[in-house]
Amino acid sequence: MRDLSLHILDLMQNSIRAQAKLVSLSVILGDDGILSIIIEDDGTGMSEELLARVTSPFATTRTTRKVGLGIPMMAENCRLAGGDLSIESTLGKGTKLTATLDTKSIDCLPLGDLPGTVTTLVTMNPDQPEFLLQCSSPKGEMQFDTREVREALQGVSFSEPEIAAWILDSLREEIEPIFGGVIL
Repeated sequence: MRDLSLHILDLMQNSIRAQAKLVSLSVILGDDGILSIIIEDDGTGMSEELLARVTSPFATTRTTRKVGLGIPMMAENCRLAGGDLSIESTLGKGTKLTATLDTKSIDCLPLGDLPGTVTTLVTMNPDQPEFLLQCSSPKGEMQFDTREVREALQGVSFSEPEIAAWILDSLREEIEPIFGGVIL
């Protein structure tokens, strides 16, 4: 994958397939240049057996293919950029994936189009799950919560073109000052 936002899209799709009702994404850039990406859900979780082998490309819960490359590729990109990937999961309770990367590393992928990725996830899953995005860096912080937006929209679907455009514009406006020029 050419940027981290595509990894995020793939990894958050795992949460959706795990029937999560809430998927949280935190993207945190520290003063030291370490980028942390945390995806947490309240989905079905993983058994201890699956959790032990989930970083293998031959571990997947899909029945349509025998390989699952999303987590192994993200783990490798983290290691190449001087970071790591860890996963905690409890069957029936959910999963938390934490990826760290050193943005000063020449091998660190750019963040990419995070606003576009989140907008895609929200508009392609207009009813469920709910999404919570939190971003922070030394330049500032922001939060986007579909539960709050849903309440304000009073029944208008996230998949409506005007709403999708508003979500994308709002996210770009809030995220650019936080990460702009650093890892985008």
